[in-house]
Amino acid sequence: MALAELGSKFHWLWRRELSENGETECHIGLLYLIFQRKAAFLFGDTENLLSVMKIPISFCRPFSTFSNSQRPISKSTSLNSIKELHAQLVRAQMHIDPSSISEVIKHYALSPQSLPKAHLVFNQIQRPTLLVWNHMIHGLSKSDRPNDAIYFYNTMYYKGIQGNHLTFIFLFKSCARVSDVRQGQMVHLHSMKLGFGSYLFVSNALIHTYVCFGELAMAQKVFDGMLERDVVSWNSIICGYYQFNRFKKVLDLFREMQAINVRADSLTMMKAISASCFLSEWEMGDYLVKYIDEHGVVVDLYLGNTLIDMYGRRGMIDFAGRVFYQMKEKNIVSWNAMIMGYAKVGNLVAAKKLFNQMPSRDVISWTSMIIGYSLAKQHAEAVKLFQEMIASMVKPDEITVATVLSACAHLGSLDAGEAVHDYIRNHDIKSDVFVGNSLIDMYCKCGVVEKALQVFNDMKTKDSVSWTSIISGLAVNGFSVSALNVFDQMLKEGICPTHGTFVGVLVACAHVGLVDKGVEHFKSMENTYRLAPEMKHYGCVVDLMCRSGYLDMAYNFIKKMPMVPDVVIWRILLSACKLHGNLVLAEIVSKKLLELDPSNNGNYVLSSSTYAGSDRWDDVIKIRELMEVTNIQKPYAYSSIEGSTHFSYQPMVHPADLEDLRVDEVKVSINIQVDVSNLAGFNKTMQTASRATHAGGKVCLVVGHNEMTVL
Repeated sequence: MALAELGSKFHWLWRRELSENGETECHIGLLYLIFQRKAAFLFGDTENLLSVMKIPISFCRPFSTFSNSQRPISKSTSLNSIKELHAQLVRAQMHIDPSSISEVIKHYALSPQSLPKAHLVFNQIQRPTLLVWNHMIHGLSKSDRPNDAIYFYNTMYYKGIQGNHLTFIFLFKSCARVSDVRQGQMVHLHSMKLGFGSYLFVSNALIHTYVCFGELAMAQKVFDGMLERDVVSWNSIICGYYQFNRFKKVLDLFREMQAINVRADSLTMMKAISASCFLSEWEMGDYLVKYIDEHGVVVDLYLGNTLIDMYGRRGMIDFAGRVFYQMKEKNIVSWNAMIMGYAKVGNLVAAKKLFNQMPSRDVISWTSMIIGYSLAKQHAEAVKLFQEMIASMVKPDEITVATVLSACAHLGSLDAGEAVHDYIRNHDIKSDVFVGNSLIDMYCKCGVVEKALQVFNDMKTKDSVSWTSIISGLAVNGFSVSALNVFDQMLKEGICPTHGTFVGVLVACAHVGLVDKGVEHFKSMENTYRLAPEMKHYGCVVDLMCRSGYLDMAYNFIKKMPMVPDVVIWRILLSACKLHGNLVLAEIVSKKLLELDPSNNGNYVLSSSTYAGSDRWDDVIKIRELMEVTNIQKPYAYSSIEGSTHFSYQPMVHPADLEDLRVDEVKVSINIQVDVSNLAGFNKTMQTASRATHAGGKVCLVVGHNEMTVL
């Protein structure tokens, strides 16, 4: 087409556009850009051609002086405008010209709904330029078809067209998204051959690609080989190490940044603070906060959330609140982090207040509150809130149900636990190992071992906690032989036992009197499994020996312990001495116990009852007098059952009496009938006991029943 004829077409199109849309909407300026490129390529001068085109210079020049990033076509032009421009190019028979149609392809390619149209337009071009190829590769790299971007590059490569730095930036992003290591390495090689390996933006994209591949060593190699680095380079490698939980390396890289005076941004600080939290390096965390203040790092939404999380982990809820209320923008993560922070320090009133103020709540919001109640041992409130969550049509996740199941276990509420289990099955809640373990624990603590075994057997994946939970559950519920059989099965399947596992095993041995077997398992901890026994394991062995009547053996075992025995171990031995009537050893143990823990009222009661069981009432009186001198009160025991009824032990006093309540509908009386003729020396005993007790509690000392002793 002759230049004069082309100019006439431009003039005709411009006049029509001007009459229909006015200057502000006239697309001929965009067409002029295309003409300018073509004319400049052919003749090196465009302004001398304007007279041929009969278009005012004052109208066209503003379009030609925009930079690539400022032109209206690339920033503010709507897709409809691009479609109109496309139509005009078709009418002008310029739609097959790559330099003319490239802007149209660019916008089509970057619009997900118009990407197929970009393909159509691209296929109409006989010899696409590198610019057009790049537009297509760029669009595909951002789409849900990143593989096609790699295919386009390979096609371009085999057609003999070499890419530029933009090509490789787009390609590296595509390779990262599809995790195609082989293709990524090939593209890397091509970029190096063409001399783009030293380009800053290419290297940054390459680091990100290798991180996505999990190739941290290659990412580090690219980083180390860079002649120039910016904050994006540092952030790319820092994010890589953070992604793979290399938190110490994250902090080391941050220190390297400071050593060469590279100024960190909000992303750098977010990753560094998170790393310090995972490592519990709180001094480093404080330094990072100081860095933010001194260097004016912008605290955006994500950095703000990270700061709230850090302060919440440390229990510094006031500092977390200061960040929260200063944030201009908040999302649900911000609210959840604050709620969890309040819950962690036990301030459930503030947590619930914030929870009620939330503009919207997700599953994490509800779960955070439920966990808070569980941590505070308010298990009934945790179950109640879970019911409210279900009523609010918010579907719980596996963490939620596991937490609620734990609350049900602590309450001994079988009905609530079974209801949660039914909900899990009926609503397709992901039943992972964590949930399975919680179900086993709940059923065992509620005494329904059969269902616990069913859950255990149905679990497709089990961890050491699963095995430990079922072994311990069987042992404490009296199924000791079954517990030991499960332990044998665990070892056959190659699962390594833990400290908790051996507690269950030793308890099982104690309940069936397998002293030798129990001691054998105890020794295997260190000899076979390299597990150093802890205080609780020594306590289990002492209990094992005491239950079978081997008190001297237990005492010698205690004396040989590599650690100082705690009061629990001495209490176990003293209780056994009382049961078996070994007063000589009881006296030794009692003195040891009172020396170790002189302020514990339970120790005095246990010693006193031991002497009473052997008719040593003078010693009983001494213990009781010692309690009075040291102002030690006898503990009041209580039991509770699910519901609102409470049973307590306190001589001559009922909780209802303390509250001045009258119970008219239910009256419970316990009549203890004693056949005096069958109790030798009963009168003498009562006379001695009367001196050892206060007037209101004579009978209670001798024949009274304290539920705490049973527990």
